[in-house]
Amino acid sequence: MLGAAGGTGLAAVELGLLMGAKVIACASSADKLAFARRHGASIGINYGEDDLAQALARESAPTGADVIYDPVGGRYGLAAGLAALDAIAWHGRFLVIGFAAGEIPKLPLDLLQRKGCQAVGVFWGSWVARNRDRHRANMVDLARWCAEGRLSALSMRPIRWRQPPRRSSNRLPAR
Repeated sequence: MLGAAGGTGLAAVELGLLMGAKVIACASSADKLAFARRHGASIGINYGEDDLAQALARESAPTGADVIYDPVGGRYGLAAGLAALDAIAWHGRFLVIGFAAGEIPKLPLDLLQRKGCQAVGVFWGSWVARNRDRHRANMVDLARWCAEGRLSALSMRPIRWRQPPRRSSNRLPAR
């Protein structure tokens, strides 16, 4: 999980754990990794200090990472994403979740070919519009897991609003 201590990253860590995955959290600081580990990540890799490709290859040996989750994007996220792709398993899936770093990176297609892997765009809003019944069932599961304490529904740094925004998109920086 790249960006494992962010809002979607932390949710992915906890959901991966619930699904029985060995969750490898990747983040840019020791504090962020400690946060992800408190929420179920088995292993933490600091991509600000460690060689991400080598560390992921070591921790996902012998086959490589089956799924790589990337909500970061951007220039820094691209470096992490490309390093993560070096450690992806044959027929692994690279999930493009978002671009929290702002910039939309360009993915070299030869990496997908060499690894026999897939890059999968994950656009939740569009999926919900096309799969209303499955979405409703997923929300029931998520609510139950939160009520049971199996999902935390937290983020590393809560946003404290002086007054609620009319639309959250009004608070996002221009991209």
